[in-house]
Amino acid sequence: MHEDILAKEKEFHDRWAAAIDVDGIRVEDYFEACTAPENRFILQQLGDVRGKSLLDVGCGAGENSVYFGSRGANCVASDYSPGMVDVALQLAERNGVRVEGKVINAMDIDFPDNTFDIVYAANLLHHIPQPMDSIREMHRVLKPGGKMCFWDPLRHNPVINVYRRMATEVRTEDETPLHINVVKEIDRLFSETRYNTFWIATLWIFLHFYLIERIHPNEERYWKKIIKEHERLKPMYSRLERFDRVLKKIPGVKRMAWNLAVVATK
Repeated sequence: MHEDILAKEKEFHDRWAAAIDVDGIRVEDYFEACTAPENRFILQQLGDVRGKSLLDVGCGAGENSVYFGSRGANCVASDYSPGMVDVALQLAERNGVRVEGKVINAMDIDFPDNTFDIVYAANLLHHIPQPMDSIREMHRVLKPGGKMCFWDPLRHNPVINVYRRMATEVRTEDETPLHINVVKEIDRLFSETRYNTFWIATLWIFLHFYLIERIHPNEERYWKKIIKEHERLKPMYSRLERFDRVLKKIPGVKRMAWNLAVVATK
């Protein structure tokens, strides 16, 4: 069963990799743009990464490995999709950054215990049949005191769930967004867990794309568009983000966010 799901995920991401324009990727935007609050949160928790060994699990096009590598980390870009690993290495070469590439299964990471200072995963776990299996593997390959950091979508918001039902061609059918209770499971495994959630009122931008700009979710990946066009979106996003900060003070509202970001220390 799990093998079938992973095979479909690999096929989907290999096809996507073949269509990626490496020259069009602005690496810094994925961590420093106003519309990248998850990574900005993670960077605040990580601090200086120079000289740190970092495993990027589910590296995709390699924006994460290249960003951290450009800041002095020794990065391994890993993915179940060989096509994505190849794209990540191309992106590293374009940016003059040294990155190692490796094809791995995130539920059975092919590295010894206590290997890495940091394990990073972006938008990965909802593609994994058993996310906690992957989290336990990340924990295993971390050195004592090392940090696991990831961000991933949550399942609770009805607006984003409508979007998911519409965006059938840019998502895989077996994706399972996380339950907010995954934070409790992580907290039992790690010595310290810090987390936050992002995109509640700010999800109006998705509605704006669909209702005002008339862009169907299958025509363009919204989660890529918000990064690519962050400068245009900044005035709208900044106002809505201030409202989000207020909303998240209300009990139970954090779970209604689109994305969860976690930094946990072994």
